[in-house]
Amino acid sequence: MSQDYAAPTGVTAPADAVETRAEAPYTLFTKMAAEAFGTFILVLGIVGTGTFNALNQNTIVTVALGGGIMLIAGIAAVGHVSGGHFNPAVTFGAAIAGRLSWKDVLPYWLAQFVGATVSALVLWFLVPTTFGPLLGLTARGDVLARTANGWGDHSPLSVLTQGQSEFSLAHALVVEVVIAAVFVGVVLAVTSKRSKITFPAVVIGLTLGALHIISWPVTNTSFNPARSFASVVFSGDGAVWGQYWLFIVAPLVGGALAALLYRAFQPVPALVSGEALDELEETYDVAPVEDEAAPADELALEVEPEVEATDESAVEAEAAAEAPEAQDPKDPKA
Repeated sequence: MSQDYAAPTGVTAPADAVETRAEAPYTLFTKMAAEAFGTFILVLGIVGTGTFNALNQNTIVTVALGGGIMLIAGIAAVGHVSGGHFNPAVTFGAAIAGRLSWKDVLPYWLAQFVGATVSALVLWFLVPTTFGPLLGLTARGDVLARTANGWGDHSPLSVLTQGQSEFSLAHALVVEVVIAAVFVGVVLAVTSKRSKITFPAVVIGLTLGALHIISWPVTNTSFNPARSFASVVFSGDGAVWGQYWLFIVAPLVGGALAALLYRAFQPVPALVSGEALDELEETYDVAPVEDEAAPADELALEVEPEVEATDESAVEAEAAAEAPEAQDPKDPKA
């Protein structure tokens, strides 16, 4: 027989018998693990697709799809844990916008670079030894470096035109700042409490894919220092490492600009004007408030006086209690 007994209908259970469990907040370590995982799969989608589709003429389309889909998956999987940044520029922007504590910035960055490095290690291991010679390369790290970001001789336009045209340092700097600002701005906007977007992860993933297609010929598209690090971490090419600094600075500058604009355009509390108040009264059928103060006696609530119960039995009982006690004639003490 069951030992669980329910309280009778209409009876409130004691307060100590009601067990309430508030959802415990995630620890910083859990958030770091989520950021590492999300960055790991994002790098797989971008650098992995770019590496193994090096012989494909439509590499940028596949990279945009791979990166966008992986970002959507990562946000859907662990976005509720850490916020789903997977990008130091997004973390920096979130802190400036007041959406993340500054004490969490460095741990988030560390987790993102760890995730990117582990992803690069997996990709490096998966590169066949016979794949590099097909690209004119010998080291597997240099195969990954084909997805590195750069300008001048290292811009995709220079490779496609065999050096006849290229983008300069200034071009690369402006493009990376702009696309980072656009991306971080979209992330902050669609994840705001005021946003009406039902599936923000999809919007963010599509934005990442579109920005890759737009900016790929210029710098091979970064706006993510962790993603850029994954491409060069196993490369011995000093020229590639020499250009890496821009893909740290530019995304952070872009993220900061987006966050400052986000804060600047946030609505501030304002006094309700007379016209706005009239509209609210009409909308919600609220009685208008008189300008002149009403007399004090008019402000009092009109409450009907309570009518005391006149139960006859109650009256008789009260009278009997107040009457002197009757003496028994047979009582010897009388």
